[in-house]
Amino acid sequence: MKAKRSLEDWLHQFTFVAPAFVFFAAVMLVPFALTFYYSFTSWNGVSNEVSWVGLANFKQIFANDSAFFDSFSFTARYTIVSVVLVNLAGFLLALLLTRPLKSRNGLRTVFFMPNVIGGLLLGFIWNFIFVRGFSAIGNATGIGFFNLPWLGDASTSFWAMVIVTVWQQAGYLMVIYIAALSNMPKDVIEAAKVDGASSLQTLWRIVVPLIMPAVTVSLFLAISWSFKVFDLNLSLTKGGPFRSTESVAMNIYNEAFQNNRFGLGTAKALIFFIVVAIITSIQVAITKKREVEA
Repeated sequence: MKAKRSLEDWLHQFTFVAPAFVFFAAVMLVPFALTFYYSFTSWNGVSNEVSWVGLANFKQIFANDSAFFDSFSFTARYTIVSVVLVNLAGFLLALLLTRPLKSRNGLRTVFFMPNVIGGLLLGFIWNFIFVRGFSAIGNATGIGFFNLPWLGDASTSFWAMVIVTVWQQAGYLMVIYIAALSNMPKDVIEAAKVDGASSLQTLWRIVVPLIMPAVTVSLFLAISWSFKVFDLNLSLTKGGPFRSTESVAMNIYNEAFQNNRFGLGTAKALIFFIVVAIITSIQVAITKKREVEA
């Protein structure tokens, strides 16, 4: 009787879980398994012939592919700067827009709006702004900042990518920080004020520790977004000038679909996945240890 009941429970659970598992396997597990397989082949992505080459792709990447590591260097620098600035901007906006301002709902919408625009379209818009808009403002005002070769120089192109990224993503993280700040227990803040804590001390020693779960999520999102950047990179700089702003995702795309070396591209993608997984796991482990409860 007990075994029959257990079997019925198992069938009930299987009935509800099976469709979701099949969907998850179709869109996640199978493509990942194929990526793992193709990384050990020399497939060009078109031919029916798939030749097994073992570790040859990985040897070629580590021994002869300096462009891949240059793109990794650019992506790492871009990720570090973007993650810091995006989170800082999102947090400061959240602090400002949790104040009793009459226009705060409208301002929240305005700052969140860039997220509605896709990265590809956003890149083309900012490409026009950097090339035509900034140039026009610079010629009219004589301010050197606007006359910089924003997309024609390696250093300024890097900062062009960062500026657009912060402009696009800060509003999204602002929403997360606003939710955390709004749900923070007010009696703890009042107790800190009664004890004579300054605004800066209250912010650093009370507010920030209490919203650490939001910091964990925001850092994770910002890191994964920055590492995976492709559409903005493609439409804003196309990886130029001279591949100085080529992200890892763009390098993998070019290898697989422009050079028709799908096996080599998937090997790079596998390395990229492992690196991002390690970094995000370390970040989550570190920030979760700092989470406290009021």
